[in-house]
Amino acid sequence: MRMDKLLSTIGYGSRKEVKQLLKTGAVLADGVVIKDGKTHVDPETQEVTVHGEKIEYREFIYLMMNKPPGVLSATEDLSQPTVIDLLTPEDAVRDPFPVGRLDKDTEGLLVITNDGQLSHQLLSPKKHVAKTYFAIIDGTVTDEDVAAFKKGVTLDDDYLTKPAKLEILTGGDPSEIKVSITEGKFHQVKRMFEAVGKKVTFLKRLTMGDLELDADLEPGEYRDLTDEEVEVLRNSKPADFL
Repeated sequence: MRMDKLLSTIGYGSRKEVKQLLKTGAVLADGVVIKDGKTHVDPETQEVTVHGEKIEYREFIYLMMNKPPGVLSATEDLSQPTVIDLLTPEDAVRDPFPVGRLDKDTEGLLVITNDGQLSHQLLSPKKHVAKTYFAIIDGTVTDEDVAAFKKGVTLDDDYLTKPAKLEILTGGDPSEIKVSITEGKFHQVKRMFEAVGKKVTFLKRLTMGDLELDADLEPGEYRDLTDEEVEVLRNSKPADFL
C-alpha cells in the first residue's frame, strides 16, 4: 500500500495534508524516514511510526451503534443526517456503511463496517439470519396474530412474508412485543402489523444474528466490536422458526 494512502486511510488527513506531514520527516517505516507518499509499505509486516508513535492498521472496521431516531441508515444524504455523520473522522474515513437499514424513526442495533463479505453474509436471504425487535403496538396483539406471523402474512403489495416469530410481552392495548424476522423488506415490521390491523408506535432492534445490542450504549453512541463479537456475527446460525 502507498504510504500516503495508508496514512489518509487511518485518519491522518487528506492526501494533501499527508504530503505535508511526510515532508516534515515525522513518518518512518522500520526506522527509515519516508518522505515520498508513493513509497509502498506493508503495514502488516513493517513498523510504521508517526512522530514516534506506532500506527495500528486494520483492513476492516466493525462498529456497533445504538442508532437514534431521526437519523438515516445511509452513507450520505444531501438534506438529512446519517449514521455515518455520527462517526468520528478517524472511523468515517474508512468508508464504512450500515449493514442493512433501520427506518428513520427506528432505533437500536446497527452494525457498521467496510467488510462487504460479512455484510452479504448477514443480509443474504439464503442465510436466514434473524433480526429481533422490541415494539409497542397500538392495538391488542393476540394469539391469532402470533399464529399468523408464524405462517407469514401478506403485505399491502401482496408479498407473502417468510415466517416470523412473534412473542407477546405485555398484552392489552397498547401491547408490547418482540418479533424476529429474517427478511428486510421496506418498513417490514410495520407493514406486517398493518396486515393484521394494528400499528407500530415504537420500534427498536435488539439483535442481528447472534449479536445483541450493548445495553450500555446510549442512542447515538457506538463502539468497536470485539474480535469475539465479530466471530459471533460470522457464525450466526439460521433462524430456528422457519
